[in-house]
Amino acid sequence: MSIVPGEQNKATTTIIPIEDSLKSKQIQMVDNGFLSNNLNDRIDVARVRYPHCIVWTPIPILSWLFPIVGHMGIARTDGVIRDFAGPYYVSEDDMAFGLPTRYLQLDLNRVSTTTNTSNVRTIWDKAVEQASDEYKKRMHNLCCDNCHSHVALALNTMSYDRKHTYNMISLACWMFFCGKFVSFVGFLRSWIPFLIIVAIIVTIIVVVKLRT
Repeated sequence: MSIVPGEQNKATTTIIPIEDSLKSKQIQMVDNGFLSNNLNDRIDVARVRYPHCIVWTPIPILSWLFPIVGHMGIARTDGVIRDFAGPYYVSEDDMAFGLPTRYLQLDLNRVSTTTNTSNVRTIWDKAVEQASDEYKKRMHNLCCDNCHSHVALALNTMSYDRKHTYNMISLACWMFFCGKFVSFVGFLRSWIPFLIIVAIIVTIIVVVKLRT
Protein backbone atom coordinates (compact mmCIF):
# COMPACT_ATOMS: atom_id res chain seq x y z
CA MET A 1 0.00 0.00 0.00
CA SER A 2 1.51 3.29 -1.08
CA ILE A 3 1.09 6.67 0.47
CA VAL A 4 0.41 9.48 -1.92
CA PRO A 5 2.62 12.49 -1.17
CA GLY A 6 0.68 15.46 0.16
CA GLU A 7 -2.22 13.34 1.30
CA GLN A 8 -3.17 14.08 4.88
CA ASN A 9 -5.11 11.88 7.19
CA LYS A 10 -8.01 13.73 8.68
CA ALA A 11 -8.56 13.09 12.37
CA THR A 12 -11.61 14.14 14.26
CA THR A 13 -10.95 15.49 17.73
CA THR A 14 -13.72 15.32 20.27
CA ILE A 15 -13.49 17.84 23.14
CA ILE A 16 -15.10 16.66 26.32
CA PRO A 17 -16.02 19.56 28.59
CA ILE A 18 -14.65 19.09 32.10
CA GLU A 19 -16.43 20.81 34.96
CA ASP A 20 -14.10 22.71 37.19
CA SER A 21 -15.26 21.75 40.63
CA LEU A 22 -13.32 24.59 42.19
CA LYS A 23 -15.24 27.15 40.17
CA SER A 24 -18.63 25.53 40.31
CA LYS A 25 -21.23 27.43 42.21
CA GLN A 26 -22.37 25.87 45.39
CA ILE A 27 -26.04 26.23 46.12
CA GLN A 28 -26.61 27.22 49.69
CA MET A 29 -29.83 27.15 51.62
CA VAL A 30 -30.18 30.52 53.26
CA ASP A 31 -33.01 31.52 55.54
CA ASN A 32 -35.28 33.99 53.79
CA GLY A 33 -34.92 36.32 56.75
CA PHE A 34 -31.13 36.52 56.74
CA LEU A 35 -28.58 37.26 54.05
CA SER A 36 -25.02 37.47 55.29
CA ASN A 37 -24.06 40.06 52.68
CA ASN A 38 -26.99 42.34 53.40
CA LEU A 39 -25.82 45.94 53.78
CA ASN A 40 -28.21 46.33 56.72
CA ASP A 41 -26.10 43.85 58.71
CA ARG A 42 -23.00 46.00 58.54
CA ILE A 43 -21.90 47.70 61.74
CA ASP A 44 -21.95 51.49 61.56
CA VAL A 45 -19.93 52.86 64.46
CA ALA A 46 -20.57 56.48 63.46
CA ARG A 47 -24.36 56.01 63.64
CA VAL A 48 -24.11 53.63 66.62
CA ARG A 49 -25.78 50.77 64.76
CA TYR A 50 -24.80 47.22 65.72
CA PRO A 51 -27.19 44.77 64.00
CA HIS A 52 -27.80 41.57 66.03
CA CYS A 53 -24.87 42.33 68.34
CA ILE A 54 -24.10 42.16 72.01
CA VAL A 55 -22.38 45.41 72.98
CA TRP A 56 -20.30 46.45 75.99
CA THR A 57 -18.99 49.66 77.51
CA PRO A 58 -16.91 50.27 80.67
CA ILE A 59 -18.44 51.51 83.91
CA PRO A 60 -16.31 54.26 85.51
CA ILE A 61 -14.27 53.13 88.54
CA LEU A 62 -15.76 49.61 88.54
CA SER A 63 -14.32 48.65 85.13
CA TRP A 64 -11.08 50.49 85.95
CA LEU A 65 -10.51 48.06 88.82
CA PHE A 66 -12.07 44.96 87.23
CA PRO A 67 -11.88 45.12 83.40
CA ILE A 68 -14.14 42.09 82.96
CA VAL A 69 -17.00 44.03 84.57
CA GLY A 70 -18.93 46.53 82.47
CA HIS A 71 -22.31 47.51 81.06
CA MET A 72 -23.91 45.30 78.40
CA GLY A 73 -26.72 45.68 75.91
CA ILE A 74 -28.20 43.84 72.94
CA ALA A 75 -29.17 45.34 69.59
CA ARG A 76 -32.09 44.51 67.33
CA THR A 77 -31.47 43.53 63.72
CA ASP A 78 -31.82 47.20 62.72
CA GLY A 79 -28.83 47.97 64.96
CA VAL A 80 -30.68 49.87 67.70
CA ILE A 81 -29.35 49.00 71.17
CA ARG A 82 -31.57 48.05 74.11
CA ASP A 83 -29.97 47.93 77.56
CA PHE A 84 -31.19 47.54 81.13
CA ALA A 85 -29.97 50.91 82.37
CA GLY A 86 -31.61 51.15 85.79
CA PRO A 87 -34.56 50.13 87.97
CA TYR A 88 -37.64 49.54 85.81
CA TYR A 89 -35.95 51.16 82.82
CA VAL A 90 -34.64 49.69 79.56
CA SER A 91 -33.19 52.36 77.31
CA GLU A 92 -33.43 52.42 73.53
CA ASP A 93 -30.69 53.88 71.32
CA ASP A 94 -29.16 55.65 74.33
CA MET A 95 -26.78 53.25 76.04
CA ALA A 96 -25.96 53.97 79.66
CA PHE A 97 -22.32 54.88 80.49
CA GLY A 98 -21.56 55.99 76.94
CA LEU A 99 -21.03 54.53 73.50
CA PRO A 100 -20.02 50.87 73.10
CA THR A 101 -16.32 50.05 73.07
CA ARG A 102 -16.65 46.31 72.35
CA TYR A 103 -19.12 44.13 70.49
CA LEU A 104 -19.94 40.60 69.39
CA GLN A 105 -21.98 40.22 66.22
CA LEU A 106 -23.92 36.98 66.48
CA ASP A 107 -24.85 34.65 63.64
CA LEU A 108 -28.57 34.83 62.89
CA ASN A 109 -28.42 31.36 61.35
CA ARG A 110 -27.93 30.02 64.89
CA VAL A 111 -31.27 31.38 66.02
CA SER A 112 -33.73 28.53 66.52
CA THR A 113 -36.77 28.81 64.26
CA THR A 114 -40.28 27.94 65.39
CA THR A 115 -43.34 26.40 63.83
CA ASN A 116 -44.91 29.85 63.61
CA THR A 117 -42.15 31.54 61.63
CA SER A 118 -38.81 30.76 60.02
CA ASN A 119 -37.81 34.41 59.73
CA VAL A 120 -34.87 34.65 62.11
CA ARG A 121 -34.92 38.44 62.10
CA THR A 122 -38.43 38.44 63.47
CA ILE A 123 -37.51 35.87 66.11
CA TRP A 124 -34.41 37.84 67.19
CA ASP A 125 -36.24 41.17 67.43
CA LYS A 126 -39.19 39.64 69.25
CA ALA A 127 -36.89 38.02 71.83
CA VAL A 128 -35.06 41.32 72.42
CA GLU A 129 -38.32 43.20 72.90
CA GLN A 130 -39.80 40.52 75.16
CA ALA A 131 -36.71 40.61 77.38
CA SER A 132 -36.86 44.41 77.44
CA ASP A 133 -40.55 44.42 78.39
CA GLU A 134 -39.81 41.96 81.19
CA TYR A 135 -36.95 44.02 82.62
CA LYS A 136 -39.05 47.17 82.63
CA LYS A 137 -40.82 45.46 85.54
CA ARG A 138 -37.66 44.62 87.51
CA MET A 139 -35.48 46.36 90.05
CA HIS A 140 -31.84 46.64 88.98
CA ASN A 141 -29.47 44.59 91.12
CA LEU A 142 -25.77 44.99 90.38
CA CYS A 143 -24.81 41.53 91.63
CA CYS A 144 -27.78 39.32 90.77
CA ASP A 145 -30.13 40.82 88.18
CA ASN A 146 -28.47 43.36 85.92
CA CYS A 147 -27.81 44.36 82.31
CA HIS A 148 -26.08 41.04 81.59
CA SER A 149 -29.16 39.19 82.86
CA HIS A 150 -31.33 41.19 80.44
CA VAL A 151 -29.16 40.10 77.49
CA ALA A 152 -29.10 36.51 78.76
CA LEU A 153 -32.91 36.42 78.87
CA ALA A 154 -33.10 37.58 75.24
CA LEU A 155 -30.65 34.89 74.07
CA ASN A 156 -32.39 32.19 76.11
CA THR A 157 -35.78 33.26 74.74
CA MET A 158 -34.64 32.89 71.13
CA SER A 159 -32.74 29.66 72.01
CA TYR A 160 -29.60 31.05 70.43
CA ASP A 161 -27.30 28.20 69.35
CA ARG A 162 -29.92 25.85 70.87
CA LYS A 163 -28.97 26.89 74.40
CA HIS A 164 -31.00 28.12 77.35
CA THR A 165 -28.15 28.48 79.84
CA TYR A 166 -26.85 31.99 79.19
CA ASN A 167 -26.20 34.01 82.34
CA MET A 168 -24.31 37.07 83.52
CA ILE A 169 -21.06 35.18 84.16
CA SER A 170 -20.97 33.34 80.82
CA LEU A 171 -21.75 36.54 78.91
CA ALA A 172 -19.13 38.56 80.80
CA CYS A 173 -16.46 35.96 79.98
CA TRP A 174 -17.62 35.65 76.37
CA MET A 175 -17.33 39.38 75.80
CA PHE A 176 -14.04 39.70 77.70
CA PHE A 177 -12.25 36.96 75.73
CA CYS A 178 -13.99 37.16 72.34
CA GLY A 179 -15.37 40.69 72.02
CA LYS A 180 -13.99 42.98 69.31
CA PHE A 181 -13.10 46.61 69.92
CA VAL A 182 -15.05 49.12 67.87
CA SER A 183 -11.89 51.17 67.33
CA PHE A 184 -8.51 52.00 68.82
CA VAL A 185 -10.21 54.68 70.91
CA GLY A 186 -12.56 51.98 72.19
CA PHE A 187 -9.53 49.92 73.20
CA LEU A 188 -8.05 52.89 75.08
CA ARG A 189 -11.33 53.60 76.88
CA SER A 190 -11.51 49.97 77.97
CA TRP A 191 -7.93 49.45 79.15
CA ILE A 192 -6.05 52.72 79.81
CA PRO A 193 -7.58 53.43 83.26
CA PHE A 194 -6.82 49.89 84.46
CA LEU A 195 -3.27 50.01 83.07
CA ILE A 196 -2.63 53.38 84.73
CA ILE A 197 -3.77 51.97 88.08
CA VAL A 198 -1.54 48.91 87.62
CA ALA A 199 1.41 51.14 86.68
CA ILE A 200 0.91 53.27 89.81
CA ILE A 201 0.75 50.20 92.06
CA VAL A 202 3.86 48.67 90.46
CA THR A 203 5.73 51.98 90.79
CA ILE A 204 4.84 52.26 94.47
CA ILE A 205 5.96 48.68 95.14
CA VAL A 206 9.27 49.22 93.33
CA VAL A 207 9.97 52.50 95.15
CA VAL A 208 9.21 50.93 98.54
CA LYS A 209 11.51 47.99 97.84
CA LEU A 210 14.33 50.26 96.69
CA ARG A 211 14.13 52.25 99.93
CA THR A 212 14.23 49.19 102.17
